[in-house]
Amino acid sequence: MQTIGRRARRFWRDEESLRARLANIGHLVTGNMMGSAMGLLAFIVTARALGPNDFGILALTLSYARSIQLLIAFQTWQPLIKYGAEEWGNQDKGAYRALMKFGLLIDVSAALTAYALAVGFALLFGPLVGIGESNLQQVLIYATVLLFQIEGFPTAVLRLAGRFRLVAYSALVATVLRLLLCTIGLLMGAGLFYFVVAWAVSQIAGSLLFLTLALIELRRQGVRGLLTAPLAGITKRFKGLWTFTLGSKIELTVRSSTMEFDTLLVGALAGAPAAGLYHVAKRLGRLVLQIGVQVQAVVYPDIARLWAQQAMTEFRRTIIQTELLLLTFGVAVFAATALWIGPVLHWTAGPAFEAAGPLATVQMIAVAMLLSGSAVRSALLAMGRQPVVLKIVVFSAVAFHLTALAAIPLLGAMGANIAHGVMAGLWLAGLMTAFHAELRSHATPQAAPRPGEGR
Repeated sequence: MQTIGRRARRFWRDEESLRARLANIGHLVTGNMMGSAMGLLAFIVTARALGPNDFGILALTLSYARSIQLLIAFQTWQPLIKYGAEEWGNQDKGAYRALMKFGLLIDVSAALTAYALAVGFALLFGPLVGIGESNLQQVLIYATVLLFQIEGFPTAVLRLAGRFRLVAYSALVATVLRLLLCTIGLLMGAGLFYFVVAWAVSQIAGSLLFLTLALIELRRQGVRGLLTAPLAGITKRFKGLWTFTLGSKIELTVRSSTMEFDTLLVGALAGAPAAGLYHVAKRLGRLVLQIGVQVQAVVYPDIARLWAQQAMTEFRRTIIQTELLLLTFGVAVFAATALWIGPVLHWTAGPAFEAAGPLATVQMIAVAMLLSGSAVRSALLAMGRQPVVLKIVVFSAVAFHLTALAAIPLLGAMGANIAHGVMAGLWLAGLMTAFHAELRSHATPQAAPRPGEGR
């Protein structure tokens, strides 16, 4: 045991990059868990105030807006981080400034388009997705948040700068505001209209704060005159920029059809109360998935730089360490959910929502697999293998929809959870296969020489 202890201490002492990475992950996870816990409390307070039927309508409203946003939005942070990592540290800020302007303009354009589409579709075709005259007003009000959903650009700026602590704790502002407004609504006996406005106001406040912090960070870096940066020749400077950007956008759209449209699908096939129960279970799953999101937030800029330097040994070690960490966490969460989800739901959301317990347990199987693939997905993106990731996502999404359409009419909301498990298994297997194939194509990897070392 003493020998194992000494080896563990030596490993911890020598792995400086791992220590820094874990510290950043710790900040993000701590901030996210605090925010998610308060967000979950806001959900519980809202559920208590509205009951299953009105809460189901609110869940459909939130899912509708989120679905439109993901349908139109671009994951601009992916190409901005990949290409920005190559420009990081250069004295000439011109190319970096143009790259960031490119991302900002895409985000703004997507936000305006998403709002117009959400309003227009709700007015013309609302009944097709469960939006009737009784809840049209709520949908139109909440759709306003789409105008402020500018996320890719600020995400890239703050992650590239390593400002993970700022990202972690600034996100708490919106969730604290949401919880405060929802608690006031519960005490006042407010109805559905009030809670729609409360959720919209808190969401908009969080988005504006996030964008402001990114602009302040750019000024701190000496990047000024962002909007006047010339974009001519940017695709020649950053080869593959448009392909990467469009590919990541298509991937987000396809994934959103399984992560957001699913609630609408359950509502259409099984009714609003079933959608409300399913949304509670999925909210718990999303709470856990945020761990993977935060880990990826820290790892992706690091591995993008390592791949650009062709430091293959460190690259592989980073991926393996992260995968083991996520797998262990995913298994632990599944076990905890299976043991305690029933009593937790009974004493929080209330007895009416206790039926969501089995849904959450099955959902956690899919969550564990999705967590396990987060680092490998980041690695493939850093390698420039975004088209391969897209193919895997499309294949697994098709499997999800086929399973959901067959299972939901028979099993209700549980059918959607089973479909998530099928999708996650195929997604994880595909990513692992593609990653190891890419590593084999670099049969004799060599770490990049350190400064001062000879070639």
